[in-house]
Amino acid sequence: MKLIYTIIASIIITASPLSAQPKPGTVKGTVVNGMTKEPVVGANVVLNGTTLGASTDINGAFDIQAVPVGSYNLRISAVGFTPVVKTDIIVSSGKPAIVPVDIMEAVVEFDGVTVTTEYFQTNVESPISAQTLGAEEIRRLPGGLEDVVRAVSILPGVAQVQAGRNDLIVRGGAPSENLFVIDNIEVPNINHFGTQGASGGPLSFVNLDFVNETTFKTGGFGAQYGDKLSSVLTIDLKDGRTDQLGGKATISASQFGLNLEGPVATDGSFIFSVRRSYLDFIFKAAGFGFVPEYWDFLGKATYSLSEHDRLTVVGIAALDNVKQFNETEKKRYDNSRILASDQTQAVGGVSWRHLLGNGYTTVTLGQSYVEYDTRQNDSLLTPVFTNSSFEHESSLRADALLQFSKASELSAGVQGKLIRFSSSLFLRPFTSSLGGPAFGVNSSYDTTAYKAAVFAQYSHQLNRLRVTAGVRADYFDAIATTLAFSPRVTASFAADEITNITASAGRYQQAPAMIWLVSNPAVNSTLKHISVDQIVAGINRLLRYDVKISLEAYYKEYSNYPVSLTRPYLVMANTGAGFGGAEEGFASYGTDPLSSAGTGRARGVELFLQKKSSDVPHYALLSVSYNISEFTALDGIERPGSFDQRWIVNIGGGFIFNERWETSAKFRFSTGRPYTPFNADGTQNAALFNSERIYGNHSLDLRVDRRFAFNGWSFVAYVDIQNIYNRKAVDVPRYNQRLRKTEQTSSIGILPSIGFSAEF
Repeated sequence: MKLIYTIIASIIITASPLSAQPKPGTVKGTVVNGMTKEPVVGANVVLNGTTLGASTDINGAFDIQAVPVGSYNLRISAVGFTPVVKTDIIVSSGKPAIVPVDIMEAVVEFDGVTVTTEYFQTNVESPISAQTLGAEEIRRLPGGLEDVVRAVSILPGVAQVQAGRNDLIVRGGAPSENLFVIDNIEVPNINHFGTQGASGGPLSFVNLDFVNETTFKTGGFGAQYGDKLSSVLTIDLKDGRTDQLGGKATISASQFGLNLEGPVATDGSFIFSVRRSYLDFIFKAAGFGFVPEYWDFLGKATYSLSEHDRLTVVGIAALDNVKQFNETEKKRYDNSRILASDQTQAVGGVSWRHLLGNGYTTVTLGQSYVEYDTRQNDSLLTPVFTNSSFEHESSLRADALLQFSKASELSAGVQGKLIRFSSSLFLRPFTSSLGGPAFGVNSSYDTTAYKAAVFAQYSHQLNRLRVTAGVRADYFDAIATTLAFSPRVTASFAADEITNITASAGRYQQAPAMIWLVSNPAVNSTLKHISVDQIVAGINRLLRYDVKISLEAYYKEYSNYPVSLTRPYLVMANTGAGFGGAEEGFASYGTDPLSSAGTGRARGVELFLQKKSSDVPHYALLSVSYNISEFTALDGIERPGSFDQRWIVNIGGGFIFNERWETSAKFRFSTGRPYTPFNADGTQNAALFNSERIYGNHSLDLRVDRRFAFNGWSFVAYVDIQNIYNRKAVDVPRYNQRLRKTEQTSSIGILPSIGFSAEF
């Protein structure tokens, strides 16, 4: 297989295009008011560096024809609006480049000069701790596997706990503290083989080909988002093409897939994709005893009911399966250290948006379903842990935004959720390596619960100062204290044309995970909402039109964090990352009796420098984060959090040579996270919990892309090499019961991969 890949890659990279001058392409899209979503008529849309352009029609639509194949930046301007530049517009002869544009009304002026950040649009709702990435910025990230979550992991304040995992650790928080929203539908977890009650997994199941852009908020997010403490990742999916049926076929180092898109009737479109991994074939051939396989499906349809009404239907599904082969003693032992989980995940929803002229309303009916079949056996194949459960949420959400003037607007909303949770949980009595009483679980649960939320938020621009204030109330009937209130305020001050000073303060609250509540219902139903008070302050400045630098500091104070009553060192903030299981004492499942007595602190400083691709065809980013997170469990001792990485440095960038060649690189460094050392007999001393640290990790990834343009279709090939200097990422030590010794664990070293896609 390696030989075949090498031959194919050599042929593709050295081949000459079949057509020296492929048919030109098209750039089309719509321009709307970013606040009211009304179309902007008469906007000028120009491809930078060319004489090609168009004006928007009465529907805000534009269409630029006869565009030579290549990569472009698109500038959009209109009277009374702040100009916007959309970067990395890839034009091919196979399909039109569809670019939706939100453009904001200009409010602040300095001596008659409108403040403009064309390449860096400010998120009005969250002007602090928010970064937006386009699909092309995500796709070309070396070592990112074209994965949405891996792309945001290089942004400030995000720790990477374990190589090969997508656990989001944001500003010292736990991996259970992150919210995912896809086209206004809340999703429990967007990863294959996800961790129950948390947000991690090895790989996202969202197909990047159909992602328009993502916005990642790590603090100061508005009152419309709740029930999470640390971050919000919103993913906006593309609409399908409306001219004709088209598609894309892809094969990469780990999966293959097929996309289709096209028109629906006269006023709609659809997208659809299916992907399958073939890791199972590779793992079997290599003789592994642990073989994962997955499928995922994504579909979306949009339809314009009228010029004011738009209907969107979204459906996503993921099928994950783990096979274990136990024909040898070694494989049985290796598999006994693995928590295997088969999963079925499905997310869907219908959303109706109605334009009001000075605002809009959105009503969304959402459904999410996750079924887990989790198991871990000992080396004699006797069950140690089994969990067969499903979580089903039905939600109805209504939001409205009204703009009173170009300087002020009010948003409000209400949401209700019906939760059905069923679980058959078995845990064989055991004593963890840290000691404590032996305990077990053998019970079944079938529970219905209700959640509700209401929020209101007002934003006003007063000369150079914009203030946004909001409040949110969350209700959850499965715990004793059912109500939680979250006030929030954010301010942004334009010091001059290119400098902004920002600050926010707010409370964020999150309900305990359902698996914690049902694992020990008699005690754990007394848990409260977990709470964090967060203050953020920052400054950002344009160094030039395509380069922006920002510096932020934050402080988070946690309260009501669940802690174990039987393991006095254990706070649930230290669980949920990695693959879990017996080696963490199954702590993330909340089988212990829990109390809301835990506290914590997280604080840090973050530097972020970003250059967008412009007339100088290279892009780059630098993020430097210094973070400290500490938590206190029942024993009253403040300790470093299990995911505490003090220094995190990311450097990435690339160069676009021409319409055919592009190369990029990424370097990542992080200091080591804490762990508890083992004694000679394999036990651990709870008094030394998280008292030592692993060595720091660093790696360099490289990627080269080659594009081929033909008449009516295009082809892309890439080579991506992770850990190019072959330094294996160090993880926390494990104790090997067979060898009776502690062993240092590490990830795979250098990892080359290739991928091919044909778009038509």
